[in-house]
Amino acid sequence: MKFLTASLLAATASAGTNHGFRRSDAPTEVKLTTVSTSDVPDSLDWRSVNGRSYASTLRNQHIPNYCGACYTFAATSALSDRIRIGRGDRASQQVDLSVQALLNCNDIGGDDGCHGGDPINVYQYIFENGVPEETCQQYRATGLDTGETCEPIDVCMDCAPGGGDCTAVDKDVYYTYKIDEYGLVNGTEAMIQELQRAPIACTVAVTSDFADYTGGVFEDTTGDTEMDHSISLVGYGTEDGQDVWYGRNSWGDYWGESGFFTIVRGSNNLGIEANCQYAVPADEDNEKWEAPAPAEPREAVGLGGGRLGANDWEAVGGEHVTSPRPHEYLSADDIPAAWDWRDVDGTNFVTWDKNQHIPQYCGSCWAQGVTSALSDRLSIMSGAAAPQVNLAPQVLINFNGGGTCEGGMPAKAYNWIKKNGIPDQSCQVYQALDLGGRRGNDCDDMCVCETCSANATSFTPGSCEAVTEFPTYYVSEYGSVKGADQMKAEIYARGPIGCGIDATDAFELYTGGIYSETKRFAMVNHEISVAGWGVDEETGEEYWIGRNSWGTWWGENGWFRIKMGSDNLAIESDCDWGVPTTEKQ
Repeated sequence: MKFLTASLLAATASAGTNHGFRRSDAPTEVKLTTVSTSDVPDSLDWRSVNGRSYASTLRNQHIPNYCGACYTFAATSALSDRIRIGRGDRASQQVDLSVQALLNCNDIGGDDGCHGGDPINVYQYIFENGVPEETCQQYRATGLDTGETCEPIDVCMDCAPGGGDCTAVDKDVYYTYKIDEYGLVNGTEAMIQELQRAPIACTVAVTSDFADYTGGVFEDTTGDTEMDHSISLVGYGTEDGQDVWYGRNSWGDYWGESGFFTIVRGSNNLGIEANCQYAVPADEDNEKWEAPAPAEPREAVGLGGGRLGANDWEAVGGEHVTSPRPHEYLSADDIPAAWDWRDVDGTNFVTWDKNQHIPQYCGSCWAQGVTSALSDRLSIMSGAAAPQVNLAPQVLINFNGGGTCEGGMPAKAYNWIKKNGIPDQSCQVYQALDLGGRRGNDCDDMCVCETCSANATSFTPGSCEAVTEFPTYYVSEYGSVKGADQMKAEIYARGPIGCGIDATDAFELYTGGIYSETKRFAMVNHEISVAGWGVDEETGEEYWIGRNSWGTWWGENGWFRIKMGSDNLAIESDCDWGVPTTEKQ
């Protein structure tokens, strides 16, 4: 499968554009470091170190518009990896830094949003200003060159329901990630040394053969070293006697080797060894680290809503169950006292966190809860191997596959996925838009998987076309559980589940701890996912571990704990599950 068609490649070439990398207009100050040269291993791949992957999620810079943002993706993907590596055993959640916030604000050294820039300038900007996570500012493939501004709302935002305004999130509420040092690292030996610490960003020339790469060890024979694209390197090794680099691109998981590539090492192929960059994230004990301050009292705006009541399984022909359910074959003695898929013997199996309410309000919790739980289960099935799969909720919304931004039902979403399949988010980025997103009623194959390219008349947004070959995921069976015993068995045996909850104003204002709220008639109006349970060491109280879709600045970094058994807003009354598969059943 080819990433770009011949027509789009020709249009890009005729437009005289590059893929996003441009050298700085002026020299940039760099902070240098020294890495030990002794005893480096013959191979290293941060996608699998002692069975754990430290690689952050794959992205696609070319949707929903064409955008030459490769330099920002390369810099942030490597830095996101480094944050997780630095946390070590604390890496219960991955970090996905916001590319869009940087495209809105970074103009250092002539960086110009979607018209390209240099990773070293991105690192200088983060060194000086910091950057939030993706759930503060969703990638829209726009930038300061297309009219974006750098006001506080352009760094971290949230939107209210009912056509309410979008507003800036107070800087004291969200994490701002900074770096201690950054610099250039060039040449095979130095790159290998720096990779001992973590992935790095590098620039390459893009030839037509590289654009068409589908797998194997790539070796350019044209001698082209005119660098116009930035990628990140996640490791090195040897393939069939050939020394190689392992790289991550930002062109979607349908390109190359599931978004990655292997290229010869030691001959500066495509110029890959001539211009690389690294950054060292600020330690969380460092004065540069900007953690959220204690939350100030605020007013609820009614974020609950989006799930249209209880699951109506009859509306989709009933549950589809073809194998014994875990609660039918697991006894209470088989279930541990505590379980958390974020940390199972040091491995995190959960996928990335979301904010359903940006870049505008969208009541898509039903789609977010379903895709999060299914994505986690795919991660469990793969042993948390890279690349991580994050299924695309926007596809469900595009086709009313369970609902719209005005709400929906998880049962219908599972049924739709079983029949039609769903790609990951590098095929279709979340836009928080209804029924076909920006394409409206003309929604077609482009509403499933697309790519965009510059053309002779438009660099950005350019023109887009459907991608016809891409990984598709289905469910083989789906159904419901309720009550603590059934929920525990299902979660423990097969992975996180979705659950309905009554999202009250008080729950919206949750900032941490074990939540409980007495409500005589709790009515389900919101969908979350549940990834485990625990026991409070002091009180012995059991609680559920849940993930919301309101951003990582909400609750406990986007997650919450809630009392088990009672006073828990009906979280145990209507839960759902699906078994993901890559084959249509």
